[in-house]
Amino acid sequence: MSDVKIRQATADDAALIYRFVVELATYEKAEHEVLATVADIENALFGEKATVGAIICELDNEPIGFAVYFFNFSTWLGKHGLYLEDLYVSPDYRGVGAGKVLLKHLANLALSKGCGRFEWSVLDWNEPAIRFYNSIGGEPQNEWLGYRLTGRALEELASS
Repeated sequence: MSDVKIRQATADDAALIYRFVVELATYEKAEHEVLATVADIENALFGEKATVGAIICELDNEPIGFAVYFFNFSTWLGKHGLYLEDLYVSPDYRGVGAGKVLLKHLANLALSKGCGRFEWSVLDWNEPAIRFYNSIGGEPQNEWLGYRLTGRALEELASS
């Protein structure tokens, strides 16, 4: 019987993670926005100053997905939270329970670290993901709008 397993990612997984990142970006119609290289992934996730974690999902010892996460902080709770930056399961393996296994692993990690929240974002058009997140008890946070500064706007604010 097939068995979905999670393992901690290592620096040797940098190219695999990069491949999954490109697949995810392609699914999200944003492949052109991937600026990272394999070396960037290796350094950011496994380098000396890494502040993020990554896990690999395998089925019968074959990598089928990944998740990247980091810890944030809630001043209202006075506790850290776990933020899921990316979760991806290869299309051929969707429906085998891999997504739930990834999220369950991260939920347990959050609890073991005393986190008060486990949060993530999903594109508003990604109905399959929204249905999945709703099915596991996730609640959309519609009252908050996400904002971002990048590139020139980030540089201009920093130098103003």
